[in-house]
Amino acid sequence: MAKKDSAEKEPGRLKQLWQIFNLTKETDKLLVPILLVTLIVPIVAGVVAAMLISGGSILTLILYVITGILLAVLLTLVVLGQRAERTAYQQISGQPGAVGAVLRSALRRAWQASEFPVAVNPRTQEAVYRAVGKPGVVLIAEGSKAKTKKMLEDERRAVLRAVPDIPVHFVHVGPDADATPLHKLNKTLKSFKNSLRKAEVLAVSHRLNSLKSGPAMPIPKGMDPTKVRAPKPR
Repeated sequence: MAKKDSAEKEPGRLKQLWQIFNLTKETDKLLVPILLVTLIVPIVAGVVAAMLISGGSILTLILYVITGILLAVLLTLVVLGQRAERTAYQQISGQPGAVGAVLRSALRRAWQASEFPVAVNPRTQEAVYRAVGKPGVVLIAEGSKAKTKKMLEDERRAVLRAVPDIPVHFVHVGPDADATPLHKLNKTLKSFKNSLRKAEVLAVSHRLNSLKSGPAMPIPKGMDPTKVRAPKPR
């Protein structure tokens, strides 16, 4: 009975889309113009193509127009999801635990990572997170480079003691000018060259999970990146 009541309270797809749109447009001033373009251009292109190619066939004309409408809807949903996700990350950027929110919501199954850091400076709240994927081990520093350098080096030594000869990469997310923006963290992780197979990724992850991790950190306040993606159309 409780499950039924919970399901009834969940908003429908259209309501979810409307909520995502309203939350995003508050800070993303370009959202409405961009969505208008993604909605109008494919429909116009479909109508023009129908008029030029149909050759007087009503069926062909209808098919091209419908195709344009479906493409417009799909493109609008994709762009809305991307802009909403980026806005969510911008809202939590700079807060302790922001990197953990990205690791929890954005990484695919090919990666093994936790939203909890493996090392934390309790005084400054700067932290180091660990992700294991086909490129090897990626250590992500949350905070300034100067203050997280020692934590990164300490964690790299710990990783190499547990799994020697595994590639270890560094990524910095913080206030430095050359740091990786939070919304580009997922893309940065994928930019490293692959060196491990899937089975090796799991083995390395299980080995490293036996190491002592840092204390849990709360997910920062703001839009939840796990809930801003537009639902897929059926």
